[in-house]
Amino acid sequence: MVSLIGRKIIAIVTQTGEVFILFSKTLFWLFLGPFKRKFVRRPNIFNQMVFVGIRSLPIVFFVALFTGVVIAMQSAYQLSKLGATIYVAGLVSVSLARELGPVFTALVVTGRVGAAITAELGSMKVTEQIEALDTLALDPVRFLVVPRFLALLVMLPVLTVMSDIFGMIGGFIVGVFSLKINPFLYVSTSFKLLEGKDLLTGFFKSAVFAIIISMVSCYKGLTTSGGAEGVGKSTTTSVVTSFILIILADCILTAIFYFANI
Repeated sequence: MVSLIGRKIIAIVTQTGEVFILFSKTLFWLFLGPFKRKFVRRPNIFNQMVFVGIRSLPIVFFVALFTGVVIAMQSAYQLSKLGATIYVAGLVSVSLARELGPVFTALVVTGRVGAAITAELGSMKVTEQIEALDTLALDPVRFLVVPRFLALLVMLPVLTVMSDIFGMIGGFIVGVFSLKINPFLYVSTSFKLLEGKDLLTGFFKSAVFAIIISMVSCYKGLTTSGGAEGVGKSTTTSVVTSFILIILADCILTAIFYFANI
């Protein structure tokens, strides 16, 4: 048992170090690339941004909308006992902006985009297409990882903003049509209680989540082995690992913001 635990710990530490190495290489090509010829074709980056952002928008819409509806209904049940039903608006907007919007959006993107990235790169790995890039003296990180990293880093915060808006619309629907709150009063209360630091907190969290999703997905894809079965295992491991790390990172960041009074 001691030997098994030791091997697991060594494997986790080794993989963590390899992910950080991949992240450092990505940053290297990200900042050095614009000064070198033929860095990354712009259509490749734009295609990844469309795949990450535009095509993820419908599912983000439904998840955020119904999340806002559920938060409004559950909070109204408790706040109505205190005669503070109007504060449902502020509760929905602040909770979405600080916590639920970034986390739920990151989980949705992980399940859709992260799995697709791992499967795509894993298929290229097992069919030796990545080795072909090495033989042509082309860095796979430069041409495969950086566009996906940039797409996630740009589009995930945008999706988070859209998620916040959709969730507030869901809360607005419950507040106005079920709780009979004046629509203008509901909107004014939402923005009155929502501060700039709440939005900045959500942006920062979404950027961290984007780094986690891109690095884990690309690493698992680039280290895939074992044919089609290996691709399936890498995809599953990538999604599960990203889920765990997103929740862990959210807990750590929330604690930091709480004790820093942000």
